[in-house]
Amino acid sequence: MLTVTFDEAKNLSGRDLGTSSWYEVSQERINTFADATDDHQWIHVDPERAAKESPFGGPIAHGFLTLSLCVPMWTELLDVEGVTTKVNYGLDKVRFISPVKAGSRVRMAATIVEVTEVGDTGVQLVVDQTIEVEGSPKPAAVTRSIYRFYR
Repeated sequence: MLTVTFDEAKNLSGRDLGTSSWYEVSQERINTFADATDDHQWIHVDPERAAKESPFGGPIAHGFLTLSLCVPMWTELLDVEGVTTKVNYGLDKVRFISPVKAGSRVRMAATIVEVTEVGDTGVQLVVDQTIEVEGSPKPAAVTRSIYRFYR
């Protein structure tokens, strides 16, 4: 993990943050996400049917479940000290490239592509993130995320 001060964060443009640890996307995690979002589509929550009928050979994670894992993975990669507020400001781009099968493991690689000051007390980081699936040549998702830090 890279730990920087608020002032040091202003100079991170172009910085490769490396990769997070691996996170298992178990069927239990998929089912819990389905319950939380009321998205119980069979391709996610019915392993028997998904094994027989889905083009993926089994159940897959919701795209938004994969996206939500950016939160814990991001916190492993960068910490800005001396701030009072840390905000996930939004997304400029999200693409779900390939499915995440139940039982797979994912991790995130991130690079800071732009840093701008927000008023007198904030700094905004635009970050390219790639969600990798262990053993897969293609990523699960690519995102451009925006984070803000305020002192």
